[in-house]
Amino acid sequence: MLAMIGAASIWGLSPLYYKQLAHVPPLEVLSHRTLWSFVIFFVLLAGQGRLREFARSLKDRRAVFQTALAGGMIALNWFVFILSVQTGHTVEASLGYYIFPLVAVALGALVLGERLSVAQWLAVALAALAVVVLTLGLGVTPWIALILSVTFGIYGLIKKRMAAGPVLSVTGEVLLLLPLALIWLAGVNLDGWVDVTARAGGYFGNNLHDTFMLILAGLITAGPLILMSYAARRLTLSTIGLLQYLNPTLQFLVAVLVFRELFTAWHGFAFALIWAALVIYSSATWRREKSRRRAAARSSMPDTTDM
Repeated sequence: MLAMIGAASIWGLSPLYYKQLAHVPPLEVLSHRTLWSFVIFFVLLAGQGRLREFARSLKDRRAVFQTALAGGMIALNWFVFILSVQTGHTVEASLGYYIFPLVAVALGALVLGERLSVAQWLAVALAALAVVVLTLGLGVTPWIALILSVTFGIYGLIKKRMAAGPVLSVTGEVLLLLPLALIWLAGVNLDGWVDVTARAGGYFGNNLHDTFMLILAGLITAGPLILMSYAARRLTLSTIGLLQYLNPTLQFLVAVLVFRELFTAWHGFAFALIWAALVIYSSATWRREKSRRRAAARSSMPDTTDM
């Protein structure tokens, strides 16, 4: 339980970290996040003696394709999140992570043919209504929330079909993204190659603060995943699902109370719809999990009819 709370808290408070790097172009931050998270995962797997297992997980072409696709989804998700914090749209980012579980449910129904209960369909409908309310009220579609929720939903859908565990698969994802990150960082640090950054030469090594913060991106990425992997083996899915809402809740509180981002009546109405949807969805999930456990307990009881 503490491991899951720790993971969700790190994710939820991460806007405070990325705000400290608001002066660094998001692609440069993303590249360092990829580089240093790979270093941490590689050292972790080496310490566990799992490097051969990791190498075997990438021998299958289908697995490599799935890993590359998952890596592309999570890289886009990371980039948009970093950009949203840097540009003052953390409220919308938190909305995206609130919507994500409902998007995942909808994707499961559309892609995998999973059957949804009436309560789950109602929750998805309320989430869709919240997006419509924001679009009509603010005069602009909440693209950040939609991109974050959809990319994370597709990412989860891909991961569901992968045989490798979470740490192995994420290590593969950052490994496949690593060449792009290194090319970008080389371009940033060689004058005249990449001419889209705010400062020629990049920020790594410029001063102790920026250097430390960019290296810390690896721990911000790897740490929560390791904690969540530990928790996932010991908690029920319904408990993990409920505790994950701590992430967008902390993001929302940081955005409104610390960053003082704009929060209108339209935002309030939309978030009320989302929170209502999550209550309905979580209650339905909790009841289903409880029924499943009871059925499993009954099936494991010894048959005394012939005694």
